Amino acid sequence: MQKKCGAVIVAAGSGKRMGGNISKQFLSIGEKPIIVHTVGKFEKVREIDEIIVVTSLLYMKYVQDLKKEFGWKKVTIVEGGKERYNSVLNGLYALSKDTETVLIHDGVRPFVTEKNILDVIEKTQQTGACILAVPVKDTIKAVDENGIVRGTPDRNTLWSVQTPQGFKFDLLKKAYESVENFEAVTDDAMVMEKAGYSVAVVMGSYQNIKITTPEDLTIGTAMEIEI
Repeated sequence: MQKKCGAVIVAAGSGKRMGGNISKQFLSIGEKPIIVHTVGKFEKVREIDEIIVVTSLLYMKYVQDLKKEFGWKKVTIVEGGKERYNSVLNGLYALSKDTETVLIHDGVRPFVTEKNILDVIEKTQQTGACILAVPVKDTIKAVDENGIVRGTPDRNTLWSVQTPQGFKFDLLKKAYESVENFEAVTDDAMVMEKAGYSVAVVMGSYQNIKITTPEDLTIGTAMEIEI
């Protein structure tokens, strides 16, 4: 049986930085909710066999309605957990058992391209784990709790991390099950790093922004013509 490639799209956050009463992934860009743009990108990629959309209990019915309205054929919707890592785990356990490669993607990154997705799939199959990222453009300062600069890391070694992040399915599950403390974990690549796995980097796109603040939404709306 041919091994499958699945995607877990995490859309269970409350979006506190955005403000308002609607979770950020359900705000609209153009005439569609952000999550619709995002899921649509993965639906169109032939190499993606299955998509798990993880959302909060509050929005389960709404996302089911979106699935019907927009004709998502690959999507299964599951309930998220208290923290992001709980939601990712729920998504992983909902994937088919014969999944070989899994991509984890933020529901609020609607500008991901087919090339981004295919590049991550290819690199994952070569290396076992990879992240989509772009080199930072600005000088970065390390600052202490008193607001004093304590160092200037070499910009040439710094990359701004995006999603999707790709992993061999079995390796990621083992990594998640081996981590005892998720308090300082900010992405899935860190789970792999903590478990002792190497993670490769794939060049992303500066347009693949994450919409988390009102300013991001303004920028995304201006970019909407490209979705």
